[in-house]
Amino acid sequence: MLIDGLQYANWSEKIFRQMREGGVDAVHVTIAYHETFRETVLNFEKWNRWFELYPDLIMKGMTAQDIDIAKENGQTAIFFGFQNPSPIEDDIGLVEILHTLGARFMQLTYNNQSLLATGCYEANDTGLTRMGKEVIREMNRVGLVVDMSHSADRSTIEAADYSDRPIAITHANPHAWHPALRNKTDEVIRAVTSRGGMLGFSVYPHHLKDKSACTLTSFCEMIARTADKFGVEHLGIGTDLCQDQPDSVVEWMRMGRWTKSMDYGEGSASQAGFPEMPTWFADNRDFGNIADGLRAIGMGTDEIAGIMGQNWYRFFDENFGPRSAA
Repeated sequence: MLIDGLQYANWSEKIFRQMREGGVDAVHVTIAYHETFRETVLNFEKWNRWFELYPDLIMKGMTAQDIDIAKENGQTAIFFGFQNPSPIEDDIGLVEILHTLGARFMQLTYNNQSLLATGCYEANDTGLTRMGKEVIREMNRVGLVVDMSHSADRSTIEAADYSDRPIAITHANPHAWHPALRNKTDEVIRAVTSRGGMLGFSVYPHHLKDKSACTLTSFCEMIARTADKFGVEHLGIGTDLCQDQPDSVVEWMRMGRWTKSMDYGEGSASQAGFPEMPTWFADNRDFGNIADGLRAIGMGTDEIAGIMGQNWYRFFDENFGPRSAA
């Protein structure tokens, strides 16, 4: 089983066919960065049209069991998520409505302070807000997973502690391996994984040691060290693949509507667009390279199977539905 914990590609029939060539059974797809509720509904609508046009390639995923159906039918199951809580605006009642529409992950922040928590680019991390705690409780109730991929350390640790259900960092790497602002300290990873949460390893070059020149061996050795520290059962892949996106999309991701100035993030003025992908991972047909790399450094068959998809499957199965009655 092969599951990717996060992609934000410029979707097309070409990419859907590459997913099938690569044997990708499920993908968590970002459908909102800074969109309002209404704008997010339009993105659901766009995906409904793709499901109608390409039923032989993709299907909408709502539960982990949908991955089994997709796998049996030669399709890729698509699960939806938000990289910002903007789709709920300031209305907690929209959490359940968006879950009903198909949302399964929501980040409490992107890089900035939100109504719920602090983003990783802010100078001061004040942790969860009062609304943040209420929204986490509601997300726990309906089965919308708390994602802290772009959140600051204190906010992430507090979310892991406050949430009654495991949370996720769907796309990031250890800060100790590469000290990018978006990568996670051991304290943060431990807070998430010790409570049953998941970390998805990213191949986005700004999150890689040596960036675009990162070697497959370095990446896989990092995964093995993380497994030794925190347990292999809490680890998966979350590529953060932004395939075929124009550089203008980077501006939307980083700037939204909150600033008129260019936010270069972890790049520089000379690297304002999307960085070049490492040679061993260009698109969905390259997941086999990661599995081969893990095998080459000595990881076992069951460990590799868990990282490549089975750990995400278990996490989906346990966390996408309403909370069981006590």
